[in-house]
Amino acid sequence: ALLIGCITRPVQAQGSGDGFLFQEPAGSIALRGGFARATAGGDLFSDITRRLTLGRGDFSGPTIGADLAIRVARRLDVVLGSSYASTSTSSEFRDLVDQNDAAITQTTSLKRVPVMASVRAYLTPRGRSVGQYAWVPARFAPYVGAGGGAVWYKFRQQGDFVDYQTNAVFPDDITASQWTPAAQGLAGIDYSLSPRIALTGEGKYLFARGKVNERFSSFDSIDLSGLSATVGIKLRL
Repeated sequence: ALLIGCITRPVQAQGSGDGFLFQEPAGSIALRGGFARATAGGDLFSDITRRLTLGRGDFSGPTIGADLAIRVARRLDVVLGSSYASTSTSSEFRDLVDQNDAAITQTTSLKRVPVMASVRAYLTPRGRSVGQYAWVPARFAPYVGAGGGAVWYKFRQQGDFVDYQTNAVFPDDITASQWTPAAQGLAGIDYSLSPRIALTGEGKYLFARGKVNERFSSFDSIDLSGLSATVGIKLRL
């Protein structure tokens, strides 16, 4: 927010007047932060939450992101965006201990980085033209959108595990990581603070399932879907 404030002071002086812009914005840049709730469905998460002291909520946490929007029509934008969400949780086996009656512990982490292209449609006018050389932004501008792209993920379990055939406890570091196709739907609203600057709030649902490597070969896939809610600062260009 501080960086945007420093950048926008000279931009506002050159491209805006008292409460208006000299032309309709060609696009925007937004920085966001919030919370990403992972669905954590499927057989992989069902298995580890049954065996380990983990819950589905342990894979939800903070997220940050940014997007670049290009105006293609009066109420329509094409948006390129990305975000980052990461969690790491310590756990132990629910029903097993080692030969010294000590807990068998490990750490499970999940990282998700979607890179998406979307179409965003505003439900009301984003602003109005006054005469030939002035454009006044609306105080509120709600929108909906949808898009697709790919998400990179990394699922990792590091610590001690149990061989169920021999009951032996052994250390291991198990990782699955790759890109996989994704789709998303979104809705949000912009609240104008000045001709150039707006607060923006957005809810987004990401749908994605990734393949797993041979270390997780007993599972069909990993569920990367989830709902996120963010707020941020938008700079009109």
